[in-house]
Amino acid sequence: MTDRAPLSILDLSPFGEGSTPGQGLRDTIELARVAERLGYRRFWLAEHHLNPGVAGAAPHVLLAAIAAATERIRIGTAATIIGNYAALQVVEASGVVAALHPGRFDLGIGRSGSSGAAATPPPAAGAARVVDGLLLPAAKPFAFDAARFTAQARLLRRTAGDADRFEQDVLDILALIAGGYAAPEGVPIHATPAEGQDIQVWLHGSTAGISAELAGRLGLPFGANYHVAGSFVLDAVDAYRRAFRPGALDEPHVIVSADVLVADTAAEAERLGRGYAEWVHSIRAGQGAIAYPRPEDALVEPFEPDLLDVVADRLDTRFVGDPDAVAERLATLQRVTGADELLVTTIAHDPRDRVRSFELLAEVWGLDAAAERPLEAARS
Repeated sequence: MTDRAPLSILDLSPFGEGSTPGQGLRDTIELARVAERLGYRRFWLAEHHLNPGVAGAAPHVLLAAIAAATERIRIGTAATIIGNYAALQVVEASGVVAALHPGRFDLGIGRSGSSGAAATPPPAAGAARVVDGLLLPAAKPFAFDAARFTAQARLLRRTAGDADRFEQDVLDILALIAGGYAAPEGVPIHATPAEGQDIQVWLHGSTAGISAELAGRLGLPFGANYHVAGSFVLDAVDAYRRAFRPGALDEPHVIVSADVLVADTAAEAERLGRGYAEWVHSIRAGQGAIAYPRPEDALVEPFEPDLLDVVADRLDTRFVGDPDAVAERLATLQRVTGADELLVTTIAHDPRDRVRSFELLAEVWGLDAAAERPLEAARS
């Protein structure tokens, strides 16, 4: 049997109906403390803007609070959307936290959509298929609210074609951290306090696109997205491994994400999971993630079949159940993708149910808070 991969947590700072953004942020800080106590390897934050039920809009700011509230768990982003910032801004924000809490910072970088004005839906895929027990769902295009995404792009000062600078932005970030940045103006540039800090840079991607290829070519670790774009996870991982050349790492290293919800019984997990279809649909319909519905308020069949079909891939790839059932599905994900680590995210109305889910998963997976299993480090 393959050894179980280390588990890490990805958090969005969600909050449920009747709660507040401030409470969602405080819940995230408390969850990070729990993750450290339970033996999760990393605690990463996602970046989401203009979502009515998600408070995780400024991960670098929140990471400073999380770092101060914990002692040893690695912290970071998955991912910083590079099109929303200048490379120097990303480096300086990361450098502040890394300088105060050395040896713990993971800077995950993601590529934004190609236009800067609207998010780009994933490419169309064929029919759903099962590979060695792992479901790869059919990906179906879904509509975005173009006006909303245009407004968001303007507020973030996005520009058309900014995603085309992705590779150069990544190279600039690496150079600024390492201290080897060469300014075209011919003047010395030193990104204090980030320069020379132990910041581990990751690239994250959902398809076999530039993020996977660039991560491999630069010898960086790569994050593959099963929980949002499960249709393409094997293609993304394969593209990364085929492109890999020794660089920051001597060998490829992949973390694969999964959306999980664990409860003491399968029935309780299913009950707590009610409202997920409505929550995902709010994202894909363009309004942004709503406050997570109360289980008792969520309808068993919240949408007409054609609307439910829009979120079917997310429903089918969410691992919901008792601890043994979820652990079995995670083991399948690890085996089929060859993941070196797994990254789990959990959404529920009550933050206590999220904590309980992570506690049950840590126990069944056999996490050890005292274990030290660092990622093989960079070449000097």
